[in-house]
Amino acid sequence: MAKETHFYLVRGLIREKGHWGPFIQQLQETYPGARISAIDLPGAGEYYLGRSPLSIGAMVDDMRRDFLRCSTPGEHSHLMAISLGGMIAVEWLRRYPGDFHTVTLINTSFGGVSPFFHRLRPQAFLFLLKVPFLKGRKKEARILQLVSNHPDVFEETLDQWEVIQRERPVSLSNTLRQLFAAAKFRIGTFLPSIPVTLLSATKDRMVSVDCSRAIARRWKLPLREHPTGGHDLTVDAPKWVAENMGLP
Repeated sequence: MAKETHFYLVRGLIREKGHWGPFIQQLQETYPGARISAIDLPGAGEYYLGRSPLSIGAMVDDMRRDFLRCSTPGEHSHLMAISLGGMIAVEWLRRYPGDFHTVTLINTSFGGVSPFFHRLRPQAFLFLLKVPFLKGRKKEARILQLVSNHPDVFEETLDQWEVIQRERPVSLSNTLRQLFAAAKFRIGTFLPSIPVTLLSATKDRMVSVDCSRAIARRWKLPLREHPTGGHDLTVDAPKWVAENMGLP
């Protein structure tokens, strides 16, 4: 691209920038001249001791301060977001339409577009009920078992996630606050005014792929589906995600 591309990465529920793991290196290899900035949600990552807002809009206003600190005039700004991060991304486009030039949304869902039992599969809800009562490696293992379909990446990923959980644990209070914000989020009649790439996992066991398909129909966009990956596609298929961001 003529302008320098600057990727801004936003994670999902109770995840932080550390959970991008090897994907950031893969993205850098795919776009050697690009800048990459991962932005933490309030109440997670470097802000894990703070309180997560009760609305997606308030999260955006909080996170935008980090965006403004690292953005550069004249760059091509690309927002990439996964799961809950996709809701944050869309609200960001609605509130500050001039901040980004292109967007990639991965395995996300919106209230008012998909039913609640697609946004969080009933089996996934039952599986996650045990998570708040677990700690350390056992907690992260249970989450990974749900969001990853590729056993070959399990142990290495779990080692990384265990360290994050030990050093910067997201509190139960912030987990519930993020869930509340996600549950009440609605896009209404909003239509994006910039190019959007939709990526999803056909075999996502946490959020139904029908959520991404519904967004594609609503916005009249093509949808790129990975046939074997799970909800966390950047863990299961980092190269595929990097190569399908929608940029030349």
